Amino acid sequence: MASDKVMQVNDADFDTTIASEQPTLVDFWAPWCGPCKAIGPVIEELAKEYDGSVTIAKMNVDDNPVTPGKFGIRAIPTLIVFKSGEVVDQITGAVGKTQLVEMIKKAS
Repeated sequence: MASDKVMQVNDADFDTTIASEQPTLVDFWAPWCGPCKAIGPVIEELAKEYDGSVTIAKMNVDDNPVTPGKFGIRAIPTLIVFKSGEVVDQITGAVGKTQLVEMIKKAS
């Protein structure tokens, strides 16, 4: 179901992925999380719309406990926009596409 536009990241490649000057939106999620599933199609849409200008990535928090711990993530879905390795914006919960677009614009 995941598109080829959404990158799957893990603890090992996370720092390299977010180091880019290109904004990176990371969706911290888990397969059992209802709100995570609800926001999934929105993440896919954004990946298509921003292909080439924004990296859209997902991290399964069950499989990768180190990175969410580093960023103090206690609830999912949590979405964080990074630019050059720095947090630009962060939001928790199944939010609408408009809010996610605003987050991306802050980093652009």
